[in-house]
Amino acid sequence: MPVDHYENFPVASVLLPSSLREPVEAIYHFARSADDVADEGDAQPMARLARLHDYLIALNAMERGEAVRDASLAPMFDRLGRAVREHGLPVQLLRDLLDAFSQDVGKTRYVDFAELRDYCRRSADPVGRLLLHLYKAATPDNLLLSDRICTSLQLINFWQDVALDWRKNRIYLPQDDLARFGVDEAMIAALCAGSATIDANWRALLAFEVRRTRAMMLEGAPLATRLPGRIGWELRLVVLGGLRILERIEAVGYDVFRQRPALGKRDWLRLGWRALNWKSA
Repeated sequence: MPVDHYENFPVASVLLPSSLREPVEAIYHFARSADDVADEGDAQPMARLARLHDYLIALNAMERGEAVRDASLAPMFDRLGRAVREHGLPVQLLRDLLDAFSQDVGKTRYVDFAELRDYCRRSADPVGRLLLHLYKAATPDNLLLSDRICTSLQLINFWQDVALDWRKNRIYLPQDDLARFGVDEAMIAALCAGSATIDANWRALLAFEVRRTRAMMLEGAPLATRLPGRIGWELRLVVLGGLRILERIEAVGYDVFRQRPALGKRDWLRLGWRALNWKSA
């Protein structure tokens, strides 16, 4: 999740029960480290893929209970392995994350929303699913609601970061949506360069994406009232934070190029008030 890929994971870690902070940090460190291999620095694609394969080898060794031979990865996977064993976490979810990060190295366009959603299924949804397993709340219904929240958070980052992703030669806006609203890559390039202004086509495109993302977030929102105590409060802030960013995208007229819509100090006060007066969709 660019720019700070996991900025909403967990968005309110102070609310996490102390017993869960260590496994959450272990998962976060693994996910952030692997995502940085795919996304940061100036390494060539083949080198990035090779390093991510090292992660997969280490993950498989960890699952088998064997020592991780790569000394640079061993401490991280030792820590992650403890979390997996102590909390019964599904290792396949961690493989899904690695698969998505590897895809990000080479895939820069998405034909339609279904293809983008499949990417989010592996790049975002595993985070929520792992947390539900930590909370001992991974029921089928809860997992589906979590998927909606996590995918919508991922999409929100995409809509925030159109310009940043363009600099990496990536466009996460589905190609069929671009064509439907009369937006092409030349227009995105010009908007990123500041040589064009936001027009009705761009506004209509991003308004459509914002509406779809908001609807998905609201579909998942009832999960925040299903989870008890501090965990439920944390999830309320996650959901409300995502919805607030969508509001800010709308407030700037969908111009995400001149200033990235993000949460400020005043927003957190607003979110706290909304959390206290939560009304689940």
